[in-house]
Amino acid sequence: MNPYWGANLIEFFQVFFSRLGGFLGSSLATDEIQLGVLSFVAIACGLIGPFLVLKKMTMFANSLSHTILLGIIGSFLLFGGSCLLNVFHLLVGASFAAILTVFLTEGLVKWFEVTEDASIGLSFTFLFALGIVLSNLFLRDLHLGVESVMGNTDALIVNDLKLSFFLFLLNASIVFLFYRQFKMICFDQNFAAVLGVPLLFFRFLLFFLSAATCVGAFRAVGVILVLAFLVGPYLTARLFCHRLAPLLFYTCLIGVFASFLGVALTRHILTVYDLPLSTGGMVVFLIGLFYFAGLGVRRFVLRYSIN
Repeated sequence: MNPYWGANLIEFFQVFFSRLGGFLGSSLATDEIQLGVLSFVAIACGLIGPFLVLKKMTMFANSLSHTILLGIIGSFLLFGGSCLLNVFHLLVGASFAAILTVFLTEGLVKWFEVTEDASIGLSFTFLFALGIVLSNLFLRDLHLGVESVMGNTDALIVNDLKLSFFLFLLNASIVFLFYRQFKMICFDQNFAAVLGVPLLFFRFLLFFLSAATCVGAFRAVGVILVLAFLVGPYLTARLFCHRLAPLLFYTCLIGVFASFLGVALTRHILTVYDLPLSTGGMVVFLIGLFYFAGLGVRRFVLRYSIN
């Protein structure tokens, strides 16, 4: 029996905090798995999202969030259904899709003199469509349409929690180890090159982390809505903070808060209004709402501080 069944917004948090101390000694409820997976995905995205925006690679991240579907389908076909539970197989597919996306995008620009934005648009639509065609041909029983966009948090299990935690550790470890290099590359690429920082290596490393994070977010929020996790919390934090290290912290914090509130609101709406909404969609909606609310607060503060 799910302890959160029939709980409204206030009761949800009452139940959560009453069970908080016993998490390690008891089985996790569905809502708690959702909270864990979405929070780890939010942190994993929050650690690399600011670098993607600062490097002006947001549209390329959007491209990766689509084309990663091809890597997931390829892993499924190559390794079998167990790949959904095997982090290594998923990362192999993610890496292949990321490399293929980079090769196709850069190749169209350098060899065929296509503009960068047109190249991104052509490559990600082609590879995303190829992933959908392969799923229709070989995975007819796989209901992929809506889940690829919004995910399916109701289907999350403990293994998904382990996967999202692994990706959180991966992103946190790499950002911690190479924080200075990422910082130099984002703010002064020429200075980084003079100091001997391998620009191409860190560019592909950022691509790989983005692809791996999209894999971790596939079942929770889908490969498309994950873009909001990569960009939205950072843009909100950027309204009130201008230093990179605090930005990373506040970006992760906003993402986690949106995840908690999104799960609680979805349960509340189901209890009170009997409307089953997408939890991933609700979280992404809140991320957008936080940004526009932050814009309003910032303009209000600036207006009255000047007066």
